[in-house]
Amino acid sequence: MEHEQRFRQAKTAAIVGIAGNMALAAVKAAVGVWSQSQALIADAAHSASDVAGSFAVWVGLRAAARPPDEDHPYGHGKAESIAAIIVAVLLFLVGIEIGRSAFLSFFAPLSPPGAAAIYVLLLSIAVKEAMFRYKYRLGKKLNSDALIINAYEHRSDVFSSFAALIGVGAAIVGGKWEIDWLVYADPLAGLFVSLLVLKMAWDLGRQSVHTAIDHVLHEEEAGYLREAVLSIPDVRQINELHAREHGHYVIVDLKIAVDPQLTVEEGHRIGKKVKEKLLTLPRVRNVMVHINPYNPEKKP
Repeated sequence: MEHEQRFRQAKTAAIVGIAGNMALAAVKAAVGVWSQSQALIADAAHSASDVAGSFAVWVGLRAAARPPDEDHPYGHGKAESIAAIIVAVLLFLVGIEIGRSAFLSFFAPLSPPGAAAIYVLLLSIAVKEAMFRYKYRLGKKLNSDALIINAYEHRSDVFSSFAALIGVGAAIVGGKWEIDWLVYADPLAGLFVSLLVLKMAWDLGRQSVHTAIDHVLHEEEAGYLREAVLSIPDVRQINELHAREHGHYVIVDLKIAVDPQLTVEEGHRIGKKVKEKLLTLPRVRNVMVHINPYNPEKKP
């Protein structure tokens, strides 16, 4: 039930992102063309990429929600990490395209953009910051890499809209006061937006790849798991404990030592207690327990 509720909340966030970005991209593109603002058109392309990003997140969340099957006995949790990588790649490609478009505009006849671009950018900053906070908090709550990286997509849009706002404002002032060189502030802002997007795509992509590749929790992160295992009275020692992240949940591989005089059935009972205890802890989805005979001379 908890798993289904998690998927419903995450799916709602992804759909909100798709709808919000589609509306913003359309408004920015229309006003950008009408007001002849290269920075606003670049920002519209950024918002359009967020539509694809939110859709990729939705697909990843949907795949991750599927239960374990014969081919995927550990579940489909890594689908979220794969979705996050796709979002980062999309963001990187959009950053390159924004930069190319802004660079080419330096060699085209330029005129100051219209004041309507200012209002659209202010609206974009407010909406995208609200979407960032909503998705970031939910991503942290649900431990979803896909939602968190999607949230930072929105935050990158806030930064890019702010940069575009400065560029558009400077270009308008330059046109009003007949300062010709200030007209280049608009495409210059587009280039700055491109650099911001590329940097964020690189950072988020690197983090997502790290999550997608199997890695275990560090000792300090797995401390609560060790405490839970040692709280079982018949567990004499932990010989080995590896907790690996599999998307938003954790799979624990464990070797424990028990009294060597116990029967196989009694050892099995202790292992079952350990597994049941660990499965009550946050994020733990699956546990594999191996029973060893306790040897006081053998170091854990």
